[in-house]
Amino acid sequence: SSLRQPFTINDEQVFITASIGIATYPNDGDDVFTILKHADQAMFKAKEQGRNRYSYFTHSMQVEATNRQQIAMELRQAIKNRELEVYYQPIVNSETGKICKAEALLRWNHPTEGIVKPEKFIQIAEDTGLILKIGQWTFKKVCKQLKKWIPKYGENFQISINKSPKQFINRSASLKWLKRLKKNNLSGKNIAIEITEGLLLDNNEKIQKHLLMFRDAGVDISIDDFGTGYSSLSYLKKFDIDFIKIDRSFISNLENEPDNLALIEAIIVMSKKLGIKTIAEGAETQYQNNVLTKSGCNYIQGYYYSKPIPVKEFDKLVTRHNEQL
Repeated sequence: SSLRQPFTINDEQVFITASIGIATYPNDGDDVFTILKHADQAMFKAKEQGRNRYSYFTHSMQVEATNRQQIAMELRQAIKNRELEVYYQPIVNSETGKICKAEALLRWNHPTEGIVKPEKFIQIAEDTGLILKIGQWTFKKVCKQLKKWIPKYGENFQISINKSPKQFINRSASLKWLKRLKKNNLSGKNIAIEITEGLLLDNNEKIQKHLLMFRDAGVDISIDDFGTGYSSLSYLKKFDIDFIKIDRSFISNLENEPDNLALIEAIIVMSKKLGIKTIAEGAETQYQNNVLTKSGCNYIQGYYYSKPIPVKEFDKLVTRHNEQL
């Protein structure tokens, strides 16, 4: 409470908050090093829970920290051992019914656990800095795949790829992506970079410059999970956003929650007036697909068409699906 009070520095008021981790002797350790380590873990838990709060150390935190260290160590080996693989989920044009886009999604072929989804390891990759290496590897794979798919599926075929805030503020990483596009003679329009609403709200000059750098290269920008974060409406035109991905939480229970349909329709109408195309995530039923199509959503993505699948399965799916139209 005391730290929340404004500080006056050079005639300016500065506002800060504190995240506090608490460990006690002797329950949480019998030496200074152990107690400080456990207090540090508790502090990070306070940050994860939203900051500006305190958290007591629990032994489950130690288990969690050990697990994270183990995953980080195995992830480093996974890169060397080529255990990572890019899966693709189709994105369908609601007007033509054709698969014209795909989202690249990372999977880890773990030697003992099988297929591991990114929710389990991406945040750890972010925290350890491994995300930069993984991001470069993923983009290289996507470009290589685009070279094969464009002659088959058309010059406008596009793959969207997620780019985390840590990747975005790294100028070297962004430049490497653009150089790889040029090296492979690919158009920027064959790539859509997915970012979160929160990234646009960060008044960071580096982020703004990198966004404009990608825009100048012709790369499309897509706002992922739209509607779940802070409002970024004032930023949509400032950065000339191409796509809004309506979050799956609005779609998953569309049959039983009519208010969700009103929100979806409002997002679609707003987007059209701003010249932005919409993609609905998480469509799983024919009803959801029909409602989204009728509402004017431009593209639809979800298990109704396919889960994320490996390259060979994706090839078969696109050929079979598009030939039936």
